Amino acid sequence: MADREKKIYKVTAAGSLVNLFLLLFKFIAGILGHSAAMIADAVHSLSDFVTDIIVIVFVKISSKPADEDHDYGHGKYETLASQIIGIALGGVGVLIGWKGIQSIIAVIKGETLSHPGYIALIAALLSILLKEIIFRVTRKVAKDVDSSALEANAWHHRSDALSSIGTAVGIGGAIFLGDKWAVLDPVAAVIVSGFIIFTAFKIIQDASRELLEMSLPSEVEKKIEEIVYRDPEAHDIHNMRTRKIGSKVAMEMHVRFSPEMPVKVAHEHATAIEKALKAEFGPSTHVMLHIEPIKNE
Repeated sequence: MADREKKIYKVTAAGSLVNLFLLLFKFIAGILGHSAAMIADAVHSLSDFVTDIIVIVFVKISSKPADEDHDYGHGKYETLASQIIGIALGGVGVLIGWKGIQSIIAVIKGETLSHPGYIALIAALLSILLKEIIFRVTRKVAKDVDSSALEANAWHHRSDALSSIGTAVGIGGAIFLGDKWAVLDPVAAVIVSGFIIFTAFKIIQDASRELLEMSLPSEVEKKIEEIVYRDPEAHDIHNMRTRKIGSKVAMEMHVRFSPEMPVKVAHEHATAIEKALKAEFGPSTHVMLHIEPIKNE
């Protein structure tokens, strides 16, 4: 567990440093370059920085072992962190979209938008490069340690890269096509907000499935049954319950064995099945097998 925490902290700390640099540079570039899209992008980077802190705090809590008040451990705190990240990301997306729409309406009414400067374009291009790199590194670690919060944070990095692409297109178009195309800057902000909101919805949906104790996917449950039935003495799996507890998998089920089988032998079979399941889904997997006798026809 300590190694898992170390990997999460290391990649999150690297991402937070990148976010801190970008949010400062973007705010400066947005103000000096008179770019609404870049300022919106800076706000997005600020939300990235805040969610990095959330990940560090909540993963630390979720790594605590089970105690008197938390019989199944603290894994749900990591899922809660994912939910908070998704909500924060969605809020940022709505804010960016609304600001962009307001600017577009202003142009329609005859107002003239400020011409964005080259520094804003440079900031957007640099953001695309750095955020894509940190997304790939963070997602790889998230897969390695099976962390939903880190996975959510990785996609937050990717959404920032996507927003910067839209920002770069809008700012570049406004710069190279002339003042009358300055409206491309807020148009880019609105399009990017759509990507951000979609990503936020997916993160919230996945986290909600875990918080609402939804079952594991059917293919995973079939895999569980397949592993149990590798034991030739195991029959009739029923009353199966599955769920996720943060990064851990939890499963409970009833399995029938021959009524003539001694309790000690049945227990040995159950222990072997439990070891096989943990070998597949991880040593921290929660497994509860209730042994029953095969029903006589």
